[in-house]
Amino acid sequence: MIRHCPDVFTEIVGSIGCITLNRPKALNALSLPMVQALLDTLRAWKDDAAVIAVAIRGSNKNGQPGSPEALFGAFCAGGDIRFFHQAALEGNADLDTFFTDEYTLNHLIYHYPKPYIAFMDGIVMGGGMGISQGASVRIVTEKTKMAMPETGIGLFPDVGGGYFLSRCPGHVGEYLALTGDVIGSKAAVAWGLADVCVAAHTLPGLWAELQSLLSRDQLDLWIATKFVATKVDSTRASAQFDLEMELAFASEDISAILAALDQASSDAAHIAAKTLRHRSPLMLHVVLEQVRRARSMTLADDLRMERDLVQHCFYTTHLDRSGASSETVEGIRALAVDKDHQPRWNPASIEQVTPAMVEPFFTSPWPEGAHPLKVLV
Repeated sequence: MIRHCPDVFTEIVGSIGCITLNRPKALNALSLPMVQALLDTLRAWKDDAAVIAVAIRGSNKNGQPGSPEALFGAFCAGGDIRFFHQAALEGNADLDTFFTDEYTLNHLIYHYPKPYIAFMDGIVMGGGMGISQGASVRIVTEKTKMAMPETGIGLFPDVGGGYFLSRCPGHVGEYLALTGDVIGSKAAVAWGLADVCVAAHTLPGLWAELQSLLSRDQLDLWIATKFVATKVDSTRASAQFDLEMELAFASEDISAILAALDQASSDAAHIAAKTLRHRSPLMLHVVLEQVRRARSMTLADDLRMERDLVQHCFYTTHLDRSGASSETVEGIRALAVDKDHQPRWNPASIEQVTPAMVEPFFTSPWPEGAHPLKVLV
């Protein structure tokens, strides 16, 4: 049975399962009902012979929902962090359910047996990356703004972030995970986080063409014709991540990374250093370890690690912190609730973080055989 949600519009047009995220006022941020509707829909279509492929897009704030002018322009800004904040303060079990179901959804998309095509226009951040990085075809436009900005709210790049960021060239993954910097379409393609860039104004036509395809042969030919990997001018992408940046983010630990950035000659390196000094010191250490562990992990193992990490973020028992005292709840408060943009990080500086604070994040809070994602392979 599919749990329907008004913020997720699904329909089968011809032979294509079409999904439109329709929560534009929240930039299509994922709520628990949205995650569960997506999970149920994809499971149902996986076994439906009438569906040969799935396509997903987001709606924007222009025009009425369902009208052509309201479609595209905003894919998904991530998870509903206001819900995270409220649920954590209330001890609401839906918070645990959200992450278990979301990571299960991410895993399903990576292993989907039919083509899954993501139209990643506009904002693609956090949870939006989780429902697009596993796609067969990842389409971006000149309007795409992509990021994993979680260290800014005392969290880490989840939804498989350890897996897909660690597989970017060189040490780009550390850079993106630690800083949370926003990148555009050229960097996304150059760094393996998108497959092709098309003009935003062509998306409605591509969506309509896709819906007209009736067989897998037609679909495969259409994909090959429209989305053959194009050569990307990587000079702009590399300018954002030059050799000095590569060497800096290859450093052994956060302190060494910062020292290397400070000593570098490029403006990009100095901007990155400034950014890191505004992120959660505790989570910078955790995230660096996460990305480097994930390089040798399968997706399933990475998602299990991330499910452990997110549990520790909200229930940091080894530091005797939870609810309002947790790093993540404080980070969300500063950004999205009180909006003072003055998070009270604890510890307050990178130098104050010790291995004893970081290592327990990587110990599962569940006994062997009881992990909520134990069935993922």
